[in-house]
Amino acid sequence: MKSSNTEIKPYKYDVQIVSTDENQVFLALQEWYQTDTYNLYQSDPQGVYYSLVLENVRSTKQPEESVLTDILEVRGVKGVFLANQKVDGKVTTLITYNKGRDWEPLNPPTNDMNGKPVNCKPPECQLHLHLRWADNPYVSGTVHTKDSAPGLIMGAGNIGSQLVEYKEEMYITSDCGRTWRQVFEEEHHILYLDHGGVIVAIKDTSIPLKVLKFSIDEGWTWSTHSFTNTSVFVDGLLSEPGDETLVMTVFGHISYRSDWELVKVDFRQSFPRQCTEADYDSWKLTDLQGEKCIMGQERSYRKRKESALCIKGKSYTSALMSKPCQCTEKDFNCDYGFERAQSLKAEGDRCFADFWHDPDAPPDDCHLGHTYESSTGYRKVMSDLCEGGVNKQQSSKQHTCPMLPPRGLQLGIKGQMLAVSPGDDITFIVHQEQGDTSSTKYQVDLGDGVRAIYQNLTVTDEPIQHRYERLGVYRVTVKAENPAGHDQATLYIQVTDPLQEVHLEVVPIARRNQEVNLSAVVLPTEANFTVFYWWIGGSLQPTLTLDSSLIVRFPETGEVSVTVQASNGRSMVQDTRVVRVFDHFQVIPLSFSKNLDRLNPNIPEWREDVGQVVTRILAKLTGIPQDSLVTMVKPGLPTTADLYLLPPEDTQTTRKVLVDKVTTNTDTNYVYLCVYLIYLICVSGLHSGGGPGVWALAVILLLSLLASGAFVLYKFKRKLPGRNVYAQMHNEKEQEMTSPVNHSEDTQNIIQGEEFIDDDLDSQTLGNHSGVVLSINSRELHSYLTS
Repeated sequence: MKSSNTEIKPYKYDVQIVSTDENQVFLALQEWYQTDTYNLYQSDPQGVYYSLVLENVRSTKQPEESVLTDILEVRGVKGVFLANQKVDGKVTTLITYNKGRDWEPLNPPTNDMNGKPVNCKPPECQLHLHLRWADNPYVSGTVHTKDSAPGLIMGAGNIGSQLVEYKEEMYITSDCGRTWRQVFEEEHHILYLDHGGVIVAIKDTSIPLKVLKFSIDEGWTWSTHSFTNTSVFVDGLLSEPGDETLVMTVFGHISYRSDWELVKVDFRQSFPRQCTEADYDSWKLTDLQGEKCIMGQERSYRKRKESALCIKGKSYTSALMSKPCQCTEKDFNCDYGFERAQSLKAEGDRCFADFWHDPDAPPDDCHLGHTYESSTGYRKVMSDLCEGGVNKQQSSKQHTCPMLPPRGLQLGIKGQMLAVSPGDDITFIVHQEQGDTSSTKYQVDLGDGVRAIYQNLTVTDEPIQHRYERLGVYRVTVKAENPAGHDQATLYIQVTDPLQEVHLEVVPIARRNQEVNLSAVVLPTEANFTVFYWWIGGSLQPTLTLDSSLIVRFPETGEVSVTVQASNGRSMVQDTRVVRVFDHFQVIPLSFSKNLDRLNPNIPEWREDVGQVVTRILAKLTGIPQDSLVTMVKPGLPTTADLYLLPPEDTQTTRKVLVDKVTTNTDTNYVYLCVYLIYLICVSGLHSGGGPGVWALAVILLLSLLASGAFVLYKFKRKLPGRNVYAQMHNEKEQEMTSPVNHSEDTQNIIQGEEFIDDDLDSQTLGNHSGVVLSINSRELHSYLTS
């Protein structure tokens, strides 16, 4: 077995704790390259460093996703473990008597349960045991041991070259695994009574039973007992409290629909008296090689004589005597950073330093003026009680701690937040993994002109507190320096305001497979280091950019949802738009008079409001369904917009309505929509602190209620070269097309034609600051109508 050592970091591995007895941790750890096996490690006395003691221990995944490893601590005798090792697909059972220092396969029995010789010769053939826990808590697992019955182990398995899953013969040992005997050909549930003085066995089967088996001589002979007249499906075995009890209960059910049946079985009548000292023999614990000194001592235990029919009772103690042995090489393990070279037989059990380990290197906590001891490569097995003899640690050397340069300098923030708001209190934390700290100076630069020098910073844990008042990115550095060397750590702090909102600007209508620009406007506009997540359609994988815009194509027609999320480490905001994708549609440019530019705050909400107003008015004036018209006001000045004419469901009918409403002429180049607004109301909304939103709201109310304004759609028969014409002379009238509306003090006419009903409203009125004029390119419109 190849040995290695490691410093365990549990959060990186899957770990199963096996034992924590006697201030030592035994754990199974799954390495990155393992799937159904674990490696077994044991800790040093401090529980910091771990050494490998057995590789490739088999594991099994349970239905609830929990994992069980095939490792069993034998109860009653300290230092004894059983484990199933899986190598090249073969599973074999191993046993250790010295807490994992040495592992050996189990010796097979010489005869079967009928007394016939078994043809099984090591090392090609051994005994193998299943080391599973029982799913039912009221029955034993596949191997059964007990603290008050030392040396008694009973388990299910098979003999052969490897463990076979479907073979579960029952084997028993009464000398802690040195010799084994077969007792049954099928798996049984086991229960120990009276400190192992009575062993009860019930067959593990799905058929109903009424007979159990029991032994009073550690499994050498077995008797049967009919515990019920009616066969029952056995659900579990329970004993009364106390290891000395001789009363047990079998519980089960007669049928799958019946209630539980409880049958009490009392073995007290089988024993006429209490045991005396004359009823016991002693046995000494030995390993598979016959070695009596195990874990640094010889141990003797009491056991009842096979011929004695007596009760052990409460006063029974199993331990008889123990005495320490002289220390030998087997009482020492390889220390951290060392391993045995099994291939070098001439070296025996000698431990060699790993290639990555320097035995004379000072420890991390070595400070100037102190001394440390270098390892010889060996350490005494934990809880080993040997005395005198060989001392593999006696040749260790004493060294004076040198001045070490700082190494592993780390700089962090309490709370782990690297993005903060202006004025936040920040506590910096400095940590140093190695090196002398008593004579080390720490130069701290907080990046905003503040600098300081600290002494013994990592020893005193003096906090570094600071507050940044301005937005920006600050580079914080800490330099540790002493006469032996220096080290440096750097940290970047982002000081930014939380994002308030983001607006996604995208054309509402797009043509299939043509480039479309997505643009995000973030508030506040001073936000820095913003990351944008773009979610197109139903995709679960966003596109990330540092730019606030993205070029995309839509390959399919229909509605596509586009979402942008903006994040700057302090907050995340989101906006969503729906883009309608067509194969064919028409775009007509719109322009406004400069009067509107003075009221344009150039923000997304204002543009959306104005676009909705224009769309609604155009739909009402032309009779085109509002769903077929979309107006998008573009960012920036001068104020311009695009009118999208979508393919209607009834193309011919809609076109006829539009032709009737807007009579085109080959000499006509422009159609104008004059929006007459009361400027003072809008201005008063702005001056009262309402902001651009108030103006947009005023526009919606004015246009929707037709209050304080008139909306006029009219055309000219000719265009004057070089300039726009806003009115015609009254003597150039032609047939008018009118749409009557109700008159009131709050409502005026909407007139479609060449002139206004109010003859006093002339081109000067339309051109001054009291009105806003919308110009439509009629060539684009005429092209759509006649296409």
